[in-house]
Amino acid sequence: MLLGSIAALGALGAAGCTRVAAASGNGGDLLDRLRAQGVVRLGIAGEIPFGYIDKDGHLTGEAPELAKAVFKRLGVDRVQPVPTEFGSLIPGLNSQQFDVVAAGMYVNADRCEQVIFADPDYQMLDSFIVRKGNPKGLHSYRDVVAKKAKFATGTGYAEIQYAVEAGYKQSDVLIVPDQVAGLNAVEAGRVDVFAGTALTTREVVKKSAKAEATTPFAPLVKGERHVDGGAFAFRPTETRLRDAFNTELHQLKRTGELFRILRPFGFTEAEMTDLTAKELCGQ
Repeated sequence: MLLGSIAALGALGAAGCTRVAAASGNGGDLLDRLRAQGVVRLGIAGEIPFGYIDKDGHLTGEAPELAKAVFKRLGVDRVQPVPTEFGSLIPGLNSQQFDVVAAGMYVNADRCEQVIFADPDYQMLDSFIVRKGNPKGLHSYRDVVAKKAKFATGTGYAEIQYAVEAGYKQSDVLIVPDQVAGLNAVEAGRVDVFAGTALTTREVVKKSAKAEATTPFAPLVKGERHVDGGAFAFRPTETRLRDAFNTELHQLKRTGELFRILRPFGFTEAEMTDLTAKELCGQ
């Protein structure tokens, strides 16, 4: 799913994006309603390790587990998953099918026009799934273009735009549901490369005899090295809930509890971050 400094504690309430329509004067009443209900509905996309239902039918993943910790501190004891396709998360949020997106969603300018984000709970580089030995020598999006490689990535993934920015024709991109489908496409020879996050690619290839993940790298955006950050998304009117979430998130960062929550899902110290949503929204 870019490095910066943590905003001062007093500025946490202003850390999110403001391009969307102005919120109501009191910042929304969703937090009060969630406390009264005792449950928050989480939009998830069934993507390991960000948010998914495990083989025993339990909700887990880095975002749901973080949501459990943060919302408990906010006085909301239960979380309820609402699975949907990744590309439907923002429309589903804004049509009130769920209360918050908890899917490790990257913060970018386009999405900041539609929702407001908490500050990122992780940062992430990209990586490719390629055939063992990386026969085409693919280490960047520019390599994919230069070597005329068959390219795939996931539905709604930021990697689509990174490939297009490098010169890949968007209509030639093979869109697959997730990283497992991407691995299958590479193993079957239908594509030369699948692009995803460094975390998802390194996890999905662990048991593959035919494919491997490349060394993580930062894609280029407008010629500049870009590191992504993943965060929770909220409806534009719910600034009060977003700000309360941010306050608890930053406390978990300071104590080290955030890393303890994320580490079981394959996250490393290098993927902890002090990026802000405001930076990633381009403000």
